[in-house]
Amino acid sequence: DIKTTAVRKGDEYVINGGKMWITSGSQADWMCLLANTSEGPPHQNKSLICLPMNLPGIHVAKKIDKLGMRSSDTAQIFFEDVRVPCKNLIGEEGKGFIYQMLQFQEERLWGVATVLTPMETIIQETIDYTRQRKVFGQPVLHNQTVHFRLAELATEVELLRSLLHRAVALHVEGNDVTKFASMAKLKAGRLTREVTDCCLQFWGGMGFTSEVLVSRFYRDLRLMSIGGGTDETMLSIICKYMDILPRK
Repeated sequence: DIKTTAVRKGDEYVINGGKMWITSGSQADWMCLLANTSEGPPHQNKSLICLPMNLPGIHVAKKIDKLGMRSSDTAQIFFEDVRVPCKNLIGEEGKGFIYQMLQFQEERLWGVATVLTPMETIIQETIDYTRQRKVFGQPVLHNQTVHFRLAELATEVELLRSLLHRAVALHVEGNDVTKFASMAKLKAGRLTREVTDCCLQFWGGMGFTSEVLVSRFYRDLRLMSIGGGTDETMLSIICKYMDILPRK
């Protein structure tokens, strides 16, 4: 729920409030800010504003210490009577929520695309490691539990890739792909957790160190089920498009 307000005074907006989880927030020159610009209904009272980060009244409170994605800074930011020209409004006033929802579909498809290669890399590195790592005189990979599970994971990755390709093709043709994008995002979030967890297990003690890629991906890719819309949000959207979501 967005609490930040941008009140029009003359030819300026006066901004007050705060933002959490702002990617690149401690080093960015500009911010695309979503704020309440009226007292209307939640879906019609928000606007997008292009906000220079060097204005008086902008306070970067702290850089957040995260579990993963540690090379990407994420900040908490507060605004106190920050004044920005009304010409910095993006699009029309009151349409901010709609603009945000429209871009979410492409963001979610992009998110799915970005995790396919890491998952392939994790699976291949796990194959290479378990092939040379021996337990009781034979490679770990020779255990049916291990090579069958890796085959299942590789299959799941290919299924996700096919769904992504279908959704992108429909999107390029101008179709509404909200349901498919939500399905792909949901599956990507869950599959990254499954792949990284299973593969880390096959690395044994080495998987529990910070020296190997699989442990980093285990931390980094956990964000996929949270960022850009949680798994639960994706399920609600899918239910809505299936017309099975209970009405309020």
